Amino acid sequence: MSGLASPGAVPLESFSPSTGGRSLSSNGGPHGDVRPGPYPMGLMAILATVAMLFAAFTAALLVRRTGADWTPVELPVIVWINAVVIVASSVLVEFSKRALRDGDGAHAPVWLTMGSVFGVFFLVGQLVAWRALIAQGVLLPTSRHAACFYMLSAVHGAHVLGGLGALTWTLNRAFKGAYTASSHAGLDHAAIYWHFVGTVWIYLLILLSVV
Repeated sequence: MSGLASPGAVPLESFSPSTGGRSLSSNGGPHGDVRPGPYPMGLMAILATVAMLFAAFTAALLVRRTGADWTPVELPVIVWINAVVIVASSVLVEFSKRALRDGDGAHAPVWLTMGSVFGVFFLVGQLVAWRALIAQGVLLPTSRHAACFYMLSAVHGAHVLGGLGALTWTLNRAFKGAYTASSHAGLDHAAIYWHFVGTVWIYLLILLSVV
């Protein structure tokens, strides 16, 4: 999977062939970022592909849960803490966008840094959840429910890692002053993907805990 669907994230900016791949500024020059506008087809394609992937996983889980070997396992508390962490990360990224819109270019990178750090905390928390399950003797072969949790959290973690790559790239541009109150499409696009993967985790957690 290309773009943010893999750990090797590709920046979610719009590029113009006429400028040799450089993004256009709000005045049409080959500097800075493009004006926020319609979401690029690449981003929409990535979101649609990821959504279909997890929809397929959902269908498989609903079918497997009807089997006689479906034995639910108790998920560690850390997975719920992680849900709060990923939501907090999205809020911090939104603070960064708001700072830019308000013309506060100095604090925007700070909020974005904090949001990215919370994203790292989320991934660390997922590893802690895995270790907790392993310590309880819950492994992939233990039950189909356990296998689904490991698989879904791993695939989701890969997408989070890709999102962190995009946030890091965007953060680098923010520190260089590439974004302004009227020109920050790259941050907008990275934020959309980040909010999307956060929402997917909440959905998966409810799916694995309630279904």
